[in-house]
Amino acid sequence: MADLAKFREAVDAWAAGGPGDLARELAARLTVRTVVLLEGPSDAAAVNALAANRGRNLEAEGICVLSMGGAMSVARYAGVLGPSGVGLRLTGLCDEAERRYYASGWERAGAAPEGFFVCKADLEDELIRALGVTRVEELVRAEGDVRALQTFLRQPAQHGRPRHRQLRRFLGTKKGRKIRYGQVLVEALDPDRVPTPLDDLLTSL
Repeated sequence: MADLAKFREAVDAWAAGGPGDLARELAARLTVRTVVLLEGPSDAAAVNALAANRGRNLEAEGICVLSMGGAMSVARYAGVLGPSGVGLRLTGLCDEAERRYYASGWERAGAAPEGFFVCKADLEDELIRALGVTRVEELVRAEGDVRALQTFLRQPAQHGRPRHRQLRRFLGTKKGRKIRYGQVLVEALDPDRVPTPLDDLLTSL
């Protein structure tokens, strides 16, 4: 795990314009074969939680789940890791609004165009719809965030909005909350209610 963290750090530095020797060396030594490119850490938390639910150890399988800090970085990461860089298999998950960045990044890297999966709005929206508003509110209560949610819902900007949109917005109002709920919501899913993009991603690995 520590070595894979070093690999991620080396890739981040390479994507930012630094040298790629360390990333190449670590990829070979750690036998990394696939990289899952994700927009942010909440997506990574969800992917890792679903893998754990299914009894899989992605790191042991040579799969690196990597948060890029935004979809607009995907071309740089795909370029250094894909066929034109380290030569790893690429896959990923993105929001519908960011599809064009992934498609362009995949094309520039020479990767298979069907290699990533798209959420209709974003992953949080997919998870809330899969669980249902009532169940998500139960989880918010269990996590000790019900008072924060009630305060948030009293804000004028939230009046009249559909509850699933309110919940989706609430998850992003505090640093670290989306990451925590990325795991919490996935762990609460029934096996047959996993959102299609997330399910397809794990199945492809």
